[in-house]
Parts: sequence; structure tokens; C-alpha cells
Amino acid sequence: MTKEFSPERLDVKAFAQAQAHIEGQDPLSQFKRLALEAQGPHDGVHVRWAAEGELRAEAGAEPQVWLHLQGETDLPMICQRCLTPAPIALDVERSFRFVADEATAEALDDESEEDLLALSKEFNLLELLEDELLMELPVVPLHDVCPEAVPLASSDEDFEQANSEKPNPFAALAGLRISKPKP
Repeated sequence: MTKEFSPERLDVKAFAQAQAHIEGQDPLSQFKRLALEAQGPHDGVHVRWAAEGELRAEAGAEPQVWLHLQGETDLPMICQRCLTPAPIALDVERSFRFVADEATAEALDDESEEDLLALSKEFNLLELLEDELLMELPVVPLHDVCPEAVPLASSDEDFEQANSEKPNPFAALAGLRISKPKP
């Protein structure tokens, strides 16, 4: 009998012991915080994800619980160069080691190279996925290549000509100056 695992209430240790694999594709609207970052319609946008559990044997210690997570989506945003819609690809591939509790994770965090999380029988895998995708958001969304040529001039060609044709407003004041006779 194969045990079913729920991504919203995942028993991480049992998942790792079974070396289980789950995957899914959920609408972006299910990820509330990530959907708030979308700039434009996101109907039909999905987040694809997969997770795999692993129990790694350690010499002289209990086996370590690991979770490998992958996720991807194309988030609709606005290109800051051409100001047109741009699907920004977000792609995450991370591994996490689970420890007994939050205190242990905090104590080991500074000396550990891997990401540490506390074990839980009701771990929300989709919240972790959303956190990881949010961290992948670009500071400035841009197309790799904008679909239209972007004008990179600070002013129009006729800008300087228009300025040269304007009369100087102080020229009229110069004529009003009263000149004093020389002694």
C-alpha cells in the first residue's frame, strides 16, 4: 500500500523515510502573496512543483531528513525598460535538511552550509515553495530582449531647436534699464 502525502500537511520524516516523490501544478491564485506581485492578468498561470524526500545515513549518528524542492512559473510583470508586459521566469531548486526543532535549527544555522528547517508532521510544502519563489523575484523586471526598440534619448530631436527659437525673456528687461550719465 502506498501512502498518500499532502503538500499542505506533509509529515516530513515519513515522507523522507518513504523516499517519496510528489508533484503538482496549481493555479497562481492559490499562492496569495506571489499573486500580489503579478502585474497584469494571471488567469491560466500555474506554478509547477515537485518534492522528493531523502533519508541520508550519517556515520555514528541518526539518519538526516532531507527534502528536495523544485518549482517554476512565469509571472506576468511589467518590463521596466519598455513598460510592456513581460512573463518573468521564476525557477527554484533547493534542498533542505530537517532537524528536531526550531532551537536546534537556530543553533546549527551559522555553522551549517545547508538550509535548516524544523521537523513537523504538518509541514506546509506549498508555503515553503511560495517563499522560495518570492525570493527569486527580480528587483527590476526586464525582458531579455524587449519586443520593440526602446528610445534611449533624454529628449526629442527638435527639443534643442525649440529652445533656440524662443526669445530670451530677460532680453526685454535689458531695454528697460536706465543708464546713468557718466560724471
